Amino acid sequence: MYTCGPTVYNYQHIGNFLAYVYWDVLVRLLGALEIPVKRVMNITDVGHLASDGDEGEDKMEKGARAAQKTVWETADFFTNDFLGHFGQLNLLPPDKIARATNYIDEDMALVDRLTAAGYTYETADGIYFDTSKFPRYADFARLDLAGLEAGKRVGFSAEKRSVSDFALWKFVQEGESHEMQWEYLGRPGYPGWHIECASIILTELGESIDIHTGGIEHIPVHHTNEIAEVEPLTKQPLSRFWLHNNHAMIDGEKISKSLGNVILFPDLLARGFSYMDFKVWALEGHYQKERNFTWADLEAAKNRLDSWRKTADLRHQVEVALPGGEALDEIMAAVADNLATGRALTLIDAYLKTGVPGEDFWVKIDNLLGLNIVASTPGLSAGQEELLVARADARAAGDYATSDRLRDELSEQGIAVLDGADSQTWYHTN
Repeated sequence: MYTCGPTVYNYQHIGNFLAYVYWDVLVRLLGALEIPVKRVMNITDVGHLASDGDEGEDKMEKGARAAQKTVWETADFFTNDFLGHFGQLNLLPPDKIARATNYIDEDMALVDRLTAAGYTYETADGIYFDTSKFPRYADFARLDLAGLEAGKRVGFSAEKRSVSDFALWKFVQEGESHEMQWEYLGRPGYPGWHIECASIILTELGESIDIHTGGIEHIPVHHTNEIAEVEPLTKQPLSRFWLHNNHAMIDGEKISKSLGNVILFPDLLARGFSYMDFKVWALEGHYQKERNFTWADLEAAKNRLDSWRKTADLRHQVEVALPGGEALDEIMAAVADNLATGRALTLIDAYLKTGVPGEDFWVKIDNLLGLNIVASTPGLSAGQEELLVARADARAAGDYATSDRLRDELSEQGIAVLDGADSQTWYHTN
């Protein structure tokens, strides 16, 4: 399994992380089905130009200038920031995290192979893939190549034979400042964005893989170009299955720096929300549909998770917990049905209305969804257990003043107590 990772020129916003939440559930599901997964995720730290038409500035150069750091420092800083949030979301780490700059030799070798096979041509600014030599180029994204040609932009390079042709390797132009550069064909240059994923897949996973994931914006250009770079050489599908997640919106508008509606995880934390609250909000939707973010919806997700944690706490106090086998099968089946995580969460809610599930239920839900429900609901300290016993004795003796005082003392320690006719149960409030 290969996952398209971030371009590390800036902070990743909450919409960027939707994809990684969904693909994490996919890996967890396959593990629950006892299907071993070898997963690689890339980090793009060079070669991603501002325009899909192989024009404009490298995003890393632009990000470094804004951050007032070197490109290498910028890549390290935003990679570490991304991986920090990745860990806080309790996402399973890939077997390999591959930085594009570690595969430059492999990029050059792949360009050499494509050149030897007759699929490239050279211009003043780079080595291009000739899409006319790959008749199936438009098939994956159902592209209208004739329409693309008719709509050529003003300033379209005269050396580029077709608007759909794309750069495998870019040469540094006179007067251009490009901190990351390598010698290839006797000239300084740097790889195109698409070649890195093709090189990493071929190097780490082989000529044909099972699953390739990414965003829907990758379909018409990035993933189409990956296929073109690999399949003419291997004569087999680059990937058997492709999964693409849809975009996140905020109050009905696309997340955009120009609109000023970018939300980062520190923004959530400052408002009292947690990474797991966000994760529940993400899982309430489907990966193929747009997700519209509102603070009210995040609050609802937080309340949902809080109620689950309180119910999970009650498992300590029930004599006979609900067996979870049949319910877990239904929940697993929902997730296995094209990652229908929203339906799975609804099934959990419905099951909790029938009683208090046992430990096994919550452990398996955590394993499947990675919400840390059990891990976040510790037991009681020895002192808290003594207070509960003393309170039960006070109630049994009719000493309700002491009982109330002990309940208040427990409440100050984050333990809420519920009284039944002949019992008391407790749960954590924080």
